[in-house]
Amino acid sequence: MDSNSWILPVITFVPLAGVLIVMFIPKQKTAAIKVTSIAMSLIPLVLSIWLWAGYDRSGPQFPNGMQFGISVPWIPSLGVNFAMGVDGLSVPLVFLTALLTTLSLVYSLIINERAKEYFWMFLLLETGMLGVFVSLDFVLFFVFWEVSLVPMYFLIGIWGGPKREYAAIKFFLYTMVGSMAMLLAILAMYFSPEVTRLAGKHTFDMLTIAKAHPFASNLPIAALVFWGLFLGFAIKVPMFPFHTWLPDAHVEAPTAGSVILAGVLLKMGTYGFMRVLMTMLPEAFSRYWWIIAILSLVAIVYGALVAMAQWDFKKLIAYSSVNHMGYVTLGCAVAGSGLLANEQSKIIALNGAQMQVFSHGLLTGALFILVGIVYERAHTRMLSEFGGLGAVMPIYAGMLSFCSFGSLGLPGMTGFIAELSVLTGTYNASPLLAGLALIGIVVTAAFMLWTVQRVLLGPLNPRWQNLPDADAREVISLAPLMALTLLFGILPSHILTIFNSASESIVRLLH
Repeated sequence: MDSNSWILPVITFVPLAGVLIVMFIPKQKTAAIKVTSIAMSLIPLVLSIWLWAGYDRSGPQFPNGMQFGISVPWIPSLGVNFAMGVDGLSVPLVFLTALLTTLSLVYSLIINERAKEYFWMFLLLETGMLGVFVSLDFVLFFVFWEVSLVPMYFLIGIWGGPKREYAAIKFFLYTMVGSMAMLLAILAMYFSPEVTRLAGKHTFDMLTIAKAHPFASNLPIAALVFWGLFLGFAIKVPMFPFHTWLPDAHVEAPTAGSVILAGVLLKMGTYGFMRVLMTMLPEAFSRYWWIIAILSLVAIVYGALVAMAQWDFKKLIAYSSVNHMGYVTLGCAVAGSGLLANEQSKIIALNGAQMQVFSHGLLTGALFILVGIVYERAHTRMLSEFGGLGAVMPIYAGMLSFCSFGSLGLPGMTGFIAELSVLTGTYNASPLLAGLALIGIVVTAAFMLWTVQRVLLGPLNPRWQNLPDADAREVISLAPLMALTLLFGILPSHILTIFNSASESIVRLLH
């Protein structure tokens, strides 16, 4: 057990302690509830920065070992342990989750309707999300996976838009179908002879299962397990054609809910691809990678084209997520393909996928906040209603322009590094795939620039001539996301070395 093994349980469960504290604060004391919630969310954020700083890039990696690890028996009769640990795949995601939660709570200071329930649900959601990224036992992983589902259902269903009940139920049902398929696949791996032979017993330990390569010699069973896990993760990403819950959930969710949905919850799906599908069923992944690649390509092009067709500002950003997450799954597919003999090209593609995960969390989270800022003032999200806002809201105009350029992949920002890495790896595997993926980049640039034009440029709609500019709360919510986008866009090596340590270990398992 690592000497700093206490840090991961503390990061994970401090928000849960915040839930209990908030519950004991009288609901009339909304200021105390808000301050307490933000203060409790700052603790995991500070510790996640320490985790990042203390992470050893040359240290143990999945599946032979993890850093800051802890493992104690939980349900010995079932082979279940309370096991946590992190590597280069999970450290940036822990930080991203903690950062976006704190910034979302700062932005949510305007929430006064049932504030007590809103803030404790947000903290409970943070515990669920953090737990997914640090769990090393499948039972623990699944518990946290489901815990994160419930608060988001209520956040959409209570504080959402006019069709919130429909959107919340659709989100819940889609995700539950995926969860059930994933649970069956996990149970199959638990009972697999390869895992039992290696461990000497049935176990849910993710390190052991990854080493055992369950059903490596039984391809029909491996295929069933693979597609069960794939369904659970693909719905969460969401990949085409499982994406239809996403626009409804985003459009109806409160602004901070959309930030977390795009910035973290979608990343749980791509994390599952990298942590589970690629490492535990590498033979099946190498066999079916081309299906994932084609679905990713469809998501890239289709997501961009459908985003361009939207006049609802929030729905446009929602469909852009389908496009951007397509690059993540394409990078994963290429890294697992049999077309690439060059191991370094696979690592580059997987680094790009991880970078896109991080970049999308920063930029799309920021864009949803920017949509919320203008909606709270104008009470409309229809792009046809805007125009000329750059003249009356210069601070807002600057932030929207910055984040839009970042989202379309402008050099000097994280999105450029991410897409360049994915396309470099893809080109080495298949120039045709890379060429088709470029269509998505061109269309993304077109709809993001057109959106900036429709919102900020042209003649000012007289209805908006007295709109106030972004205030301090909104700038504080956005500034860290913009700063990190620029920092890691100009100096990507610090974060890429973390990604690279994880990518190398995953690619080795794929051989």
